Amino acid sequence: MDLHTVLVLGGYGFFGARICQALHTNPAIHLLIGGRDLQQAQRLAARLGLDSTQAIAIDATASDLSGQLVQHQVATVIHTAGPFQGQDYHVARAAIAAGANYLDLADGRAFVAGIDALDGMARARGVFVTSGASSLPALSSAVVDRYLPRFRQLDTIRHGIASGARAPGLATMRGVFSYCGKPFDRLEDGRVIAARGWLDLQRHRFAAPVGPRLLGSCDVPDLALFPLRYPGVKTVTFHAGFASAPGHLFIWAGAQLVRLGLLKSLLPLVKSLHALSGWIEPLVSDKGAMFVAMTGTGLDGQPLALTWQLVAAHNHGPHIPCGAAIALGHKLASGAPLPHGAMPCMGLLTVEDYLAALAGFAVHEVPA
Repeated sequence: MDLHTVLVLGGYGFFGARICQALHTNPAIHLLIGGRDLQQAQRLAARLGLDSTQAIAIDATASDLSGQLVQHQVATVIHTAGPFQGQDYHVARAAIAAGANYLDLADGRAFVAGIDALDGMARARGVFVTSGASSLPALSSAVVDRYLPRFRQLDTIRHGIASGARAPGLATMRGVFSYCGKPFDRLEDGRVIAARGWLDLQRHRFAAPVGPRLLGSCDVPDLALFPLRYPGVKTVTFHAGFASAPGHLFIWAGAQLVRLGLLKSLLPLVKSLHALSGWIEPLVSDKGAMFVAMTGTGLDGQPLALTWQLVAAHNHGPHIPCGAAIALGHKLASGAPLPHGAMPCMGLLTVEDYLAALAGFAVHEVPA
């Protein structure tokens, strides 16, 4: 039986390394760890006990990327090299041209929502292409799909994430801070309103042992995708926050300065903030959580409110965004049927599929 060759672009990065760690033990997968820095790829390959040839130097922006994918006989590309805000679909197009499946961990709203522009091309080549194979919208939509049959009418979806002490990679931080203080649209009470990144400060109480956390509004793919996927919904919001309340208030204050025009962007501060988060990590909670709260009318005609939560301990929270890529990687290698075409990552995994990919980590759900 031929092995299914999976290339993880940015495979030695913050999320890429976690995905490689999960996929390399699958006997049906021939894993390639790819990126511009061959030495980093080789170091990870050695740590995982892989052959040195499974580390390759490859640039996601290369003009001949498609040819390189063909040369390495890649069957599936997992693109983790963000930030995706401002990226085009060069990698996805190269994968399709090479006859390879493609999935990414993108969190950029326009990037994920626009992936269906490649649908015709992907169908013609008979490959599976999806964007947003991460906590949003893959897991968040799976949660809503699970509980939707309990509603006659779903009116509101409010969801959010509070991180633990472990800071994400620089690319992820650049992505989420790129819109600090800047306006974006979201649906609220049936109207499209302008929110601003990391403002709209609120306090949310998560399940124990996480407890109360400060959260701010974020621009994510769900804000564009959920009103289309769940017709009749009147409100869709997403908020996120940090384990450190002072750290969150610092970002909130910076976003206010951007809103007032006193600061152009927080992006120049990202490198320093990333270093600072590493220094204070031992002083901050290692626990994080996610919630999805839904309200509407139940099947009995009475008001219904449900809240689902996911809690992570021991700084295992950063594994959660990798769950969809891991689950889909295993499915593709097994030959499980996945649709040909290009689509945001919704309706492809159940909550159970997603959490099975995180088995062995200190992550557990609190069902609604």
